[in-house]
Amino acid sequence: MEDLSQMVKEMAKCLGVTRVGIATRKTLAGGPPSTDLTYVLDEAESAVCFALPLNPDYIEPYLRKEDHGSHYTDNIRTNTLASGIGLEMANFLKQKGFPSVPLAANLEYRTETPNGILDEMPPIAMRYLAVRSGVGHFGRSGNVIDTVHGAAIILGAVVTAAKLDSTPPLPEEDNYCDGCRLCDKACASGFMSPDETTTVTMGGVSFSYARRRSHHRCDYVCGGFAGLHPSGRWSTWSPARFPIPEKDEDFLPAIITALKPFLNRPEASERFFSILVPGHKLELTCGNCQLVCHPDKDLRKRRYRMLADSGVVIQFPDGSRRAVTPEEAEAHLAAMDEKTRALYQ
Repeated sequence: MEDLSQMVKEMAKCLGVTRVGIATRKTLAGGPPSTDLTYVLDEAESAVCFALPLNPDYIEPYLRKEDHGSHYTDNIRTNTLASGIGLEMANFLKQKGFPSVPLAANLEYRTETPNGILDEMPPIAMRYLAVRSGVGHFGRSGNVIDTVHGAAIILGAVVTAAKLDSTPPLPEEDNYCDGCRLCDKACASGFMSPDETTTVTMGGVSFSYARRRSHHRCDYVCGGFAGLHPSGRWSTWSPARFPIPEKDEDFLPAIITALKPFLNRPEASERFFSILVPGHKLELTCGNCQLVCHPDKDLRKRRYRMLADSGVVIQFPDGSRRAVTPEEAEAHLAAMDEKTRALYQ
């Protein structure tokens, strides 16, 4: 198993990952339900987890509202690559004689929870595998961060019956997260609780991050149903101006209300398929908490300032979008007929 453990780590590196680790049933013991490896494989013993970086060249133009498509395409393809690497590793292990299951990098949910896929609970939460196996640390946001790419990484994993050797978590003193809260400021939905903390213990090791509030907050804003920051000074890439509720329980009704306008707006050129919405096409309009966070604090601050100064996105009849000042955005909406304006606010 020592040789096989080394081999799968080397295989991951050959396939382009930046960091790789191994978690086992023992090192995950006591963790949340989404760390139960047997959920996807009855005979599961361990999981190989790895990270791929998003292309940093596309992050700042995305935050400045200059270029949506490059980061969008890179994000989708990096998720697809992470899923594909998991599949290739699973096939390798299966042919070695060990039943193995690759995990989808995103957009796969358990169906037997109280609200089914709307609860958005993954089969296995890879971020827990990542911090327990030394792929990265938790940042305040609950995103996994590393010392090179910050939170701008995509996770992948494979669960296997092979009894691989676990890798240790990273030393907490090496965690660059200093509680700057720029992730909070970059989130128009208030996804991270300002004053509550979640602590999980896996294999006797505890990890903490800001409590994440309803996932529907992220759905509503990151999915493009709304996007204007409460300050009114900047927005996500969404042109919609529907109100952002304060209470968790008001977000699902808000999504339902905003759904018809979303489906009737001119379709953006960059959409991906998701089981969560009618028509199955969804937008990537945010991800700001992930993209702002970086080990270099000065760069982190600059990225947040890029976002805060990026303006407000408006949409034209052909579906194209452009960032303008808040005042120009108001004038743009005011010039619309009532029926068209109702698609945006």
